[in-house]
Amino acid sequence: MSSYASAAGWNPAGQAGANPGANGFQGAHAGPRQHSCGSPRKGLEIAGIILGFIFVWPLALAYLVWKLIGYPVPKEAKAFFDRNFTSFWDKSGFAARPAYSSTGNFAFEEYRKRELERLEEERRRLEEEAHHFAEFVEELKRAKDREEFEAFMAKRRGRQANV
Repeated sequence: MSSYASAAGWNPAGQAGANPGANGFQGAHAGPRQHSCGSPRKGLEIAGIILGFIFVWPLALAYLVWKLIGYPVPKEAKAFFDRNFTSFWDKSGFAARPAYSSTGNFAFEEYRKRELERLEEERRRLEEEAHHFAEFVEELKRAKDREEFEAFMAKRRGRQANV
């Protein structure tokens, strides 16, 4: 059986056909083929990015930036943009449009405003409680660690006293 392997860098045996089992190539039924440059999907992704730059470069650029910054989930990306660009929109006069539209009924608008303020206050209170609970759990962990360390030191002192 002839082999098309050469003395290229991917051939660990260094010679074509010498010891066919050494380089992992034993014929058509030797098992799954291993790629030295990564998964075949990565090649398709690169080809897709290149074609994207040719035909729809803004989308390809956006995808490339998204990939380079580590695939942030939409919630994290929204938080990032809110932190960094919200003040820009407020200063430049492009006030953000409210999430709801006006009904034209003044009484209802006042009611809605009061309810949203009440809900916002409740959300703040719940966040504060969650923060206090996290501190409580952290203190419990510290106490447990302290007890385990003191038990370890007592055991160690007991062994040293016996020696």
